[in-house]
Amino acid sequence: MSGTAPAPTRIQRLRKWVSRETTGGALLIGAAFLALVWANSPWRESYQALSGTVVGPAAIGPLPVHLDLTLATWAADGLLAIFFFVVGVELKQEFVAGSLRNPKEAGVPMIAAVGGMAMPALIYVGALLLLDEPGALHGWAIPTATDIAFAVGVLAIFGRGLPAAIRTFLLTLAVVDDLLAIVVIAIFYTSEIHWLPLLGTLVCVALYAWHVRSRAPRWYVLLPLAVVAWALMHSSGVHATIAGVLLGFTVPAIARHGEPTARTARYEHRLRPISSGIALPVFAFFAAGVSLIDGGGPGAVVGQPVVAAIAAGLVVGKLVGVLGTTALVTRVTPLRLPDGIGVRDLLPVGLLAGIGFTVSLLISELSFGDSEHTDGAKIAILGASVLAAILGGVSLRWDARRARTSDMNLDGRADDVRAYIGDAEDREAH
Repeated sequence: MSGTAPAPTRIQRLRKWVSRETTGGALLIGAAFLALVWANSPWRESYQALSGTVVGPAAIGPLPVHLDLTLATWAADGLLAIFFFVVGVELKQEFVAGSLRNPKEAGVPMIAAVGGMAMPALIYVGALLLLDEPGALHGWAIPTATDIAFAVGVLAIFGRGLPAAIRTFLLTLAVVDDLLAIVVIAIFYTSEIHWLPLLGTLVCVALYAWHVRSRAPRWYVLLPLAVVAWALMHSSGVHATIAGVLLGFTVPAIARHGEPTARTARYEHRLRPISSGIALPVFAFFAAGVSLIDGGGPGAVVGQPVVAAIAAGLVVGKLVGVLGTTALVTRVTPLRLPDGIGVRDLLPVGLLAGIGFTVSLLISELSFGDSEHTDGAKIAILGASVLAAILGGVSLRWDARRARTSDMNLDGRADDVRAYIGDAEDREAH
């Protein structure tokens, strides 16, 4: 029949499936589980050999590029740059046309994000000092991160029937969390800066920004610029994933040249399947392969003070930081929660924020040069993230079963709630 839209192709269906909120979290868990099983199997040496395989040139002609990296490093520095590019695009969209555009509406989740980062760091530092392990203090930022894909995936599964504004609150909190984590990585986890390559990176980013704003940007121009910007950032000493964020920030968030949609939305749509379906699972596979058999055995790894510090920071620190900051802000300032959300809804949000995973794993690798602390940190991140996800899922179902009032945010007027997680309107929007 004329006018009927053509059926989606297999590639289109695959891209849509990979881009789903639930799929991203499942792929992350699956990749991490596979790595853990392999790294503790009789064939664990083959996993270590695969992770340590060196690929790439040390120099191109007379020019040293230092790209002879292990596969694990390529996953952390290279593939994660794609993820951080998508994060940069999302941040640009949220700041220009999304939930962060209006500071009054975004004020509470933004401040909650700050509290949700400060409290885990304080708990981590306090726990290590109490346990007499000052040598691991450099990892203070490990429990401050939130994994957007994992957290939103759990919310999509267990949050059905709750106001969709809860997802917006969690997304806003996680986006600000990511932005602050990027700043932390750039400032506190950069040991030495080589200024000439860094200047070259900024030149490439400027050229990328100029071309991506032109009437008809070409991928065969943008991609080489992005690759060179990444390589120069890697040579500068600043973590290479920061190049992805800078490039993502240059993409226009307002429709230009008569286009129907903003380029941030289109670029995010194109790269989301690559980020969720390839970059993040491959990184998780190489980052999560911790051996509990070698060395002193499972007891020696799990018994490290850094394990307790990270676990407490993620599960307890995030919850206390998000809930406590929100309760304080809404009580002593004019800021209020969005319509349909009460303080009780932030119990599951605070628990979901404790799912550190991707960025926490990255920071753990940047924090410790010795495998002893790194292995303990990764086990703590994996265990605490799974525990936070389980507790978050249980609390979401508890929250969904409880009766709701007409003024959940206590602002003196009836809430205007039109969409709920999992209903037709919500699925159409997401």
